[in-house]
Order: sequence, then C-alpha cells, then structure tokens
Amino acid sequence: MPHTKRRRLVTSAVAVSLGATALAACGSGDDSKAESGPVSLTYWTWTPGMDKVVDLWNKGPGKKERITVTVKKQASGDTLVTKILTAHKAKKAPDLVQAEYQALPTLVSNDALADVSEEVEGVKEKFAEGVWQQTTLGTDAVYAVPQDIGPMMFYYREDLFKEYGLKVPTTWEQFAETARELKKKAPGKDLTTFSANDSGLFAGLAQQAGAKWWSASGDKWKVGIDDAATRKVAEFWGGLVKEGVIDNQPMYTPSWNKALNTGKQIAWISAVWAPGTLNTAAPDTKGKWAMAPLPQWSADQDVTGSWGGSSTAVTTDSAHQEAAAKFAVWLNTDHDALNALAKEGGIYPASTSAQLSGAFSNPPAYFSNQPDFYTKAAGIAKTTAPASWGPNVNVAYTSFKDAFGAAAKNKSDFAAALKKMQDDTVADMEKQGFGVSR
Repeated sequence: MPHTKRRRLVTSAVAVSLGATALAACGSGDDSKAESGPVSLTYWTWTPGMDKVVDLWNKGPGKKERITVTVKKQASGDTLVTKILTAHKAKKAPDLVQAEYQALPTLVSNDALADVSEEVEGVKEKFAEGVWQQTTLGTDAVYAVPQDIGPMMFYYREDLFKEYGLKVPTTWEQFAETARELKKKAPGKDLTTFSANDSGLFAGLAQQAGAKWWSASGDKWKVGIDDAATRKVAEFWGGLVKEGVIDNQPMYTPSWNKALNTGKQIAWISAVWAPGTLNTAAPDTKGKWAMAPLPQWSADQDVTGSWGGSSTAVTTDSAHQEAAAKFAVWLNTDHDALNALAKEGGIYPASTSAQLSGAFSNPPAYFSNQPDFYTKAAGIAKTTAPASWGPNVNVAYTSFKDAFGAAAKNKSDFAAALKKMQDDTVADMEKQGFGVSR
C-alpha cells in the first residue's frame, strides 16, 4: 500500500507536536486567505435541525462576510468517517465536517483535516481544558472546534433510594456496597447493569480512571488499552457482574427499557444527554430521577469521563479554510447559534458560557424536580478528564463489544476480555503499517 508509510509518519508527527508542519502543505495555505469575493462552503453533519442554525449564519454574519454555508445531512459514526475518507482520496471532501472526538486521529492521520490553529486563536479559553485537548491531539495544532460534549454522571431513582435507605455513592467502593445493600433488601432489583453494546460508556469510565489508550513517541504508537487504570475499571465491573449484585444485560433493549420504567433497575451511569433517553425508555418515572456526580476512585478526586460529543472540522480539501474556520468558531461560540443548536439539535454545548444560559437556564422537563440540573452539569463538565484517542478506535470498539459482550453474558473474566481488546487493536495497527512499540 503506497499510502502506508506517509500515513504512519504523519500520524507520528501529529503525536509529537509536528502536526502543523506535517499537514500545512496539504491545505490551500495563504492562497485561500488572499481570496476575495463571495465564498460558498459545504458542511457535512448529522445534527438535527442544523439547516435552521446555518440559516442564522447565512442571514447574519455570513451575509456580512459574504460566506454562504450549505448543509448536507449525513449518517453519523463510522459511516461518515468512511465517506469523508473516500471523498478525500478523490479530493472532493466538503469544506467542513462534523466529527466525533474519537474520529479525529483517524481523519488527521489520513491528512483529511486542516490545522486551523491560526484561524481559531483565542478560542481555547471558551472550553474546558479536557475538551479542547481532544481537538489538538496533544499538539500545538488545532484540528477542530468543540461542538457538543457528554460529561458523565450518576443517575438514580431518588424515590427508591429513599425507600430502601440507600445513600448516593460518592466513591466506586460505596457504589459497590450500595449494589450489595440493594440486592439484600430487594433481591429482584438491580442498582444498574454492565452493558457491552455501547463502547463509549466503558471508554469514558476508563478515561475517568486515568487511562491513556493511545500515545505516541517518535515514529511509534503505544497502545495502552490494557493499562493499570483500565484493568482497575474492568476488574471492578467484572467482579460486580460475577457476584451477581448488578445485572449483565445490554442497554437500549425493550427489556432494559422495562427495567428502568418499572424500577427493576434503579440507577444508570450515563452522560448529560441521559434525560432524553430516559424520557423514551422510562416515561412513567418522569420526575422521580435525580443526577449526581460520577463516583470517584478516591474521596479526594473530582473528575469525570466523557461519553459522546463531536466537533466541527475544516478539511484539507477546502479551498477556503479561513472562511470555513470562521464559520466553525461562530457555530460553536456564538450565543444565538448555541441556543439554536440546543433547541433544534438537542445538543449540550462544549462552550462553557453556554452551559448556564438560554436553553439551559431551566432543567430538562424530565428532571423538573431538580432545578439545579444544568448548574450541577456545568460544574461536572469542567472536571472532564483528557482523552487519548488513536487511529483505529473503531477496531477497539468492535473488539470491546465482542469480548466484553461475551464476558458479561457468561460472567467470565473481564481481564481476559480487556487483553483481547488490546491484542486486536495492536494487530490491526500493525496490519495497517503503523509502528507500534511493545
């Protein structure tokens, strides 16, 4: 594969703060900044109602700047990443793309995203450090502007906790004791379930524990999925499943919905977007849930993981990178734009100033019993731990679903499942031609 060596070198350069230099030649450079006249941009996104948000730009700042943006709705996840890379190989990628944070290394390693650090200078302060870090890949380059985030929290049935005399756990040790206590008092109920059908949940829990799944030095990657922090998380949850004090069924199924709606499952580790899911899965329990910070590994910690979230990136194929970056900044920092994104797309903004204003001045209707829902959420979001993504997150996530899905179902060794995840990820990277240190 003739592309392999270049991709490996570019990826490594990104990891050691040389990404800006390595990718500069791929963009349109100063030529795009010297252009004058009307500019038309295309934006690939899956966010609902984005066309209405972009209308605000086209009729306001965009009209003044003579920059028009056209939205092209796309599928999300791996489907969109594949489509972007296919278009990029044909040099026909759009000007802007919505990209999940974990997809950025894959897109950067394929030279698909431009470094817009000069164009977004001064924007960093509008976002939590752990969030901004995901768009830089730990370098001096900036490959996207954060759009929405998914800080993780602990959700619980407030009424049932009171009924069974349970205290809201502030540490994972207390969480385990709460699960045991509930099982003794109500054998037919579970505190929660370990689910292997959404890899982002486990990734966020590992992130909170301090895991660094990918890192790079020189021309080699190091894969740390099987690191001490992640092993601690895997063994903790595997122990609870084996002990039988939590359920082992996957989320998002009719059975899971019923468990939430009937009170068979009385807590859920989730993210800030959980109210929407609960409203659909457990409509009869509206107003009975409460949200608290994620339990910590030690009492003196205050950190959360992230489950989900995306950014707005400018592609190297764009002939108008400066104009595209200007729109990306407006979309994710402007007060009116963020209010429209919340209203039309249901997103929780990455911008810290927007997390307590406009659409977030009042709690979600499902949590009307917790007036400080978004105040508490904003505080938690600031404690988001840095994430460490690599060029084949999709492979790691697929391996997690297979290995941990089987381990949860069989109540078998989670440590072995984690090793399988590590081995699968390393094997794939070596197959693609990436240098991997052992």
